[in-house]
Amino acid sequence: MAPGLPTAMDRPHFIGIGGAGMSGIAKILAQRGARVAGSDSRESATAESLRALGATVHIGHAAGHLASDATCVVVSSAIRSDNPELVRAAELGIPVVHRSDALASLMGGARAIAVAGTHGKTTTTSMLAVALTELGLDPSYAIGGDLEGPGTNARHGAGDIFVAEADESDRSFQKYDPEVAIVLNVELDHHANYASMDEIYDSFETFVGKVVPGGTLVISADQPGAVELTSRLRDLSTLKIVTYGDSPSADVRVHKVTPRGLTSEVTVVLDGRYLTFTVSVPGSHYAHNAVAALAAGVALGIPAHNLASALGKYTGVKRRLQLKGEANGVQVIDSYAHHPTEMTADLAAMRGAASDARLLVVFQPHLFSRTQELGTEMGQALALADASVVLDIYPAREDPIPGVTSTLVIDAARAAGADVMPVSDKATVPDVIAGMAKPGDLVLTMGAGDVTDLGPQILDRLSN
Repeated sequence: MAPGLPTAMDRPHFIGIGGAGMSGIAKILAQRGARVAGSDSRESATAESLRALGATVHIGHAAGHLASDATCVVVSSAIRSDNPELVRAAELGIPVVHRSDALASLMGGARAIAVAGTHGKTTTTSMLAVALTELGLDPSYAIGGDLEGPGTNARHGAGDIFVAEADESDRSFQKYDPEVAIVLNVELDHHANYASMDEIYDSFETFVGKVVPGGTLVISADQPGAVELTSRLRDLSTLKIVTYGDSPSADVRVHKVTPRGLTSEVTVVLDGRYLTFTVSVPGSHYAHNAVAALAAGVALGIPAHNLASALGKYTGVKRRLQLKGEANGVQVIDSYAHHPTEMTADLAAMRGAASDARLLVVFQPHLFSRTQELGTEMGQALALADASVVLDIYPAREDPIPGVTSTLVIDAARAAGADVMPVSDKATVPDVIAGMAKPGDLVLTMGAGDVTDLGPQILDRLSN
């Protein structure tokens, strides 16, 4: 069922099956007829959607959750070696497969598009999935976030195209052999795995080197890291390089991005012709994501005007400037931004979309290692807001680092002139925001952790 893996994937067990990347692979396997099982730390809508596909999902981690006839155990880099199910797998001699190997096996034989970059992967992958589906090409896709329309992050399609978000954080994107690779940007992040920009460039160069002979790299002509990476790749004779962006030298040139409230109108120049289409989310960075998606589809031979029209059907991804609701004249929007570049882009987008509104931010730093390296820049980004609440660091997979707290962000924000309030008790945030917000304000919950849970709570508090 899964060529290239050390064992068959017909009875896989996923540790952390509810995660964005893991659940997508599990869903596709279930749709292909595998008997999927797994465990996760808590109940979720994702767990329910997996059960609806026939998967067995246990809550909590215990050795007894792993069936003795499982053909493999699928893990991500976040799973620790002392996880009881992983320990049990070793006792039973059940092979352990990294999720990147599992995804690579699912992509085998397909015309694959792999979307990479420090920022924007989920949005760009989603745009392609929606557009290709709209065109009747029935693609398979695996995305790190749920699409607003279909409401899912993965699907097994009958077509020959497979669109996948390619994660650089643990170098797992080096496992794929795409026909088209997209590199949106290259910046230093994931400090626990990369010590320098040279290591980042080497990793991306390896990823690009896996593009099949005759394949295409779609890459930004504007972002400095992407430009530097391109300069290192020009000697790859079997690779076609297509650049996109504002640069006059770009192969697909962004002529104009016109804000239209919470949407944008984008005009590009492609093969000497002007092409205009709509992007349903605000901000120049999302418009550029759409142009990257357009260029990738064209590289597969899809007519540009068809793709442009289909991209207009994209309605967003959960947590990517997702409107959660409105109460007493205050709109609450959720942002996944957790790197300073992403934070700045989303805050600038909201400024452009609603220039007369006050912008209030609830920010939760993500990872101790990231905050240690980029806390100053996070604080500086918050200066774009009218006022901010900063929560404690969301640890995710990391242990605390002595001396690394949200104070790093708060001090930098205040030094940049920002109005910022530290709040350690997340449960008090709805009351804090209710005391600050006035009709016409925008409230942005921002971060990659559980800050997203606060949106509905803030709306409830504002309603009362």
